[in-house]
Amino acid sequence: MNETREITLLDRLVADAIIGIDTLWGGDVMHPSGTGRLIADSWFSGAPLPPAYTHPAAAKLREAGGVAGKKTERKAIDIYLSDVDILGAIREIPEKTTGLPARRRAYLKGLANCLEVMWDLAMEILGKGEKVPYERCIRASTGLDPQPSHPKAKYNRVRELLSRAGYPSSGSAELVAAADAWRRDRMIPPSSIPALSSAFIAEFDRLSQENLLPHLPRALHPVARANIRFLPIANAWFSGSMNYLGRMRKSNGNPEYEATYEINNSLQISVPEFQQLISHEVVPGHVTTYAYMQNLYERGKVDFEATVLTMNSLGATLCEGLANSAILIAYGVTEVEHLPDEDLQIGVLLALLQDDAKNQSSYSTWKEGLAQSEVATILRRDYLVSAERAEKLSGAWGRHPLLGRMYLPAYRAGTEKVAELRRKHPPDRILPALYGCKGLVDIVTIEDVI
Repeated sequence: MNETREITLLDRLVADAIIGIDTLWGGDVMHPSGTGRLIADSWFSGAPLPPAYTHPAAAKLREAGGVAGKKTERKAIDIYLSDVDILGAIREIPEKTTGLPARRRAYLKGLANCLEVMWDLAMEILGKGEKVPYERCIRASTGLDPQPSHPKAKYNRVRELLSRAGYPSSGSAELVAAADAWRRDRMIPPSSIPALSSAFIAEFDRLSQENLLPHLPRALHPVARANIRFLPIANAWFSGSMNYLGRMRKSNGNPEYEATYEINNSLQISVPEFQQLISHEVVPGHVTTYAYMQNLYERGKVDFEATVLTMNSLGATLCEGLANSAILIAYGVTEVEHLPDEDLQIGVLLALLQDDAKNQSSYSTWKEGLAQSEVATILRRDYLVSAERAEKLSGAWGRHPLLGRMYLPAYRAGTEKVAELRRKHPPDRILPALYGCKGLVDIVTIEDVI
């Protein structure tokens, strides 16, 4: 399993396209922290980094934050773009898919499409292109047209559960206060996060052995599902960042499947919400998914594009949907109300409402043109997010020219699709497809393998 895979011309085009777009936006796939990563979120193939990363001007772009940075390096951008043909690589990818299996061809065409949208967004910022329609951005990342969130069912269920837990309310203002009080009474002190992380990871790993592994090929059973270290991070604009590394090797050359998770030390989170976070980010969510993907790549079951996790893409939308369903997968259920206790149900519903809020922040900001203060009010009132989350989702996240227009809606779109598929298909059919055992798929092509 530890033999080096041959990198083809198509692989090199994919690498230059993804890393080129990442660099243009100021991302650094080799940065150990989520504060330095943006679009390309992993590099674990063992392949040399492409010219799009190693070009002398690339380091200046990354340091300046790319086209959306506070100090745009126009000279470095011009030099970089004159030497690295990012758009050419993007447009050549579909041309090189002739003769490939239909599913891989469709996946790569979807990837190239989302990369071209990100290119056009960069050109818009640089004043070298027209404004990119919001509808085009959302279709490229989710496969759907833009739409507002519909939180009423979750909102009403949270009200009912909070009332039963001793936090009654009548009216939206009282419900926000009740949710805040519920969180406050269950708030995790930052000093307790390492111990709780270890305990919950162990619990969800045990549950995954019971309710996930029996449905997956035996070759995946020995793979480390949760080799992760938790790290504190201050003053970040995100609640946390899972950084899948996958570059360490055992003495026999096999991967160690390692990752880190940086958690914002200003995050206001309750114990039940933290349980959902652990399942989402670690096991059986992102870390497990990417460890399996690395194992599948090493065994020749998936291709190079599976090793460069690409944000704002159809593939990323499926990953977020799987991660949001991870806690249900761990318990072997398809509905939140089937989780073992009502406190946990509240935590999961609040987390899902937060992802509805991410979509609404994008829609309200870019489709309706609302001011940040208006969006923050909506997120607090209708989605019950904490004040800290409302400020960041309506601000740094929602108003980001790339993430606000492409990534925020991915959580809700992915969650609803995965939930629909898990209700429709038995676990022995849907779970192998979601975890890549039938080939690399995205939110659109997933149905082709079920």
